[in-house]
Amino acid sequence: MSAGFTHFDAAGQAVMVDVGGKPETRRAATARVRVMMRAETLAMIRAGSAAKGDVLGVARLAGIMGAKRTADLIPLCHPLPLTSVRVDLAPEGDDAVAIEVTVQTTGRTGVEMEALTAASVAALTVYDMCKAVDRGMRIEALRVVAKSGGKSGTFRQD
Repeated sequence: MSAGFTHFDAAGQAVMVDVGGKPETRRAATARVRVMMRAETLAMIRAGSAAKGDVLGVARLAGIMGAKRTADLIPLCHPLPLTSVRVDLAPEGDDAVAIEVTVQTTGRTGVEMEALTAASVAALTVYDMCKAVDRGMRIEALRVVAKSGGKSGTFRQD
């Protein structure tokens, strides 16, 4: 296997990386995603008139819950004691909801997967709550835009 892949042993078997010897450091990661929709759908969200209730509030809670359950969903992720999960959702233009999630911990491994999972779950929740009126919604541009802490240091992208 390629030396760049840490989740495989010499025989090519999937393994959970041993982080026991790594020092604990303050770690953070921020992920973003966008849910594209019809202008009428966003107007409904802004007005708070969705049949299922407060779309952005429910999606915020779902994102937080998703971050906390990442190790249950991604097979080789370490369960982490998260110290903070912030999920921000905001209308963007007249046809999108922008979602940004920042997750923090003090530990031996990063929280990129927790941030990505939270952003994904929040976006999926927006879709679920609005799908009856807009089946053509699209979830786009999921990515890590920043991470800090650990041996690899700081990473940022726009």
